[in-house]
Amino acid sequence: MKELFPAKQVMGFVFSLILTAVALAVYFLDMSFAIGLTVLVVTAFIQALLQLVVFMHAGETKDKWSIYGNVYFMIFIALITIFGTLFLFNWDM
Repeated sequence: MKELFPAKQVMGFVFSLILTAVALAVYFLDMSFAIGLTVLVVTAFIQALLQLVVFMHAGETKDKWSIYGNVYFMIFIALITIFGTLFLFNWDM
């Protein structure tokens, strides 16, 4: 019966709730902008990684490096988009 209980998924869910509570604490503890933004970005990236590994089973296939490679590529494209947009907004090109 122990092998039928999804312990990994339950622990992932509990950890997701903890990360959500930490992110919500930024609002209720009235942190400064820099500290609050840092906490939110870190918890968001940890949350995304947790969702990918635990609930989307990214590391359970034989070809897991291609999946992680695609994730790195998506992050790279997202960062180019974000920083490119900021570059255009700041320097008005």
